[in-house]
Amino acid sequence: MTFLIRDFRAGDEAAFAALNLRWIEEYFGVEESDRRQLENPVTSLLDPGGAIVLAEVDGRVVGCGALAVPHEPASDGRKWLEVVKMATDPSAQGSGLGSAILDRLIEIARERGADALWLETNSRLEAATRLYRRKDFRSLEPHEVRHTPYARCNLQMVRVL
Repeated sequence: MTFLIRDFRAGDEAAFAALNLRWIEEYFGVEESDRRQLENPVTSLLDPGGAIVLAEVDGRVVGCGALAVPHEPASDGRKWLEVVKMATDPSAQGSGLGSAILDRLIEIARERGADALWLETNSRLEAATRLYRRKDFRSLEPHEVRHTPYARCNLQMVRVL
């Protein structure tokens, strides 16, 4: 499968929301933080200093991921960015698309001078968790865990850049 990873642009809002709503609704339930990010990704993610990337196959958006300014600053003074809203259409799963999206997000974080990437997930999302571990994210120890706005979050991970 040949895909193109590109930056978010005006008109991508519906595809970004649909990809994420599919997995959130299938496994969990939409929460307030999800609504904010999916209903207005420009205001909630891009304007504060985040990024959104999308993956296309034959002109159709089949994957996405984003970086957000964390809802809680790092206690150690480092600059962290948070990986959020990673999603892949079922037709593209297993193709390396998620890995390519995450690689681009890591590259953007480095370009922006981040010291580390942080994410929140759920252990039920086994494929995502395996991807994060392959990309050198480690689970936070109990004393490192931060407050989360997500009821579904039972796993927090970090990758030092």
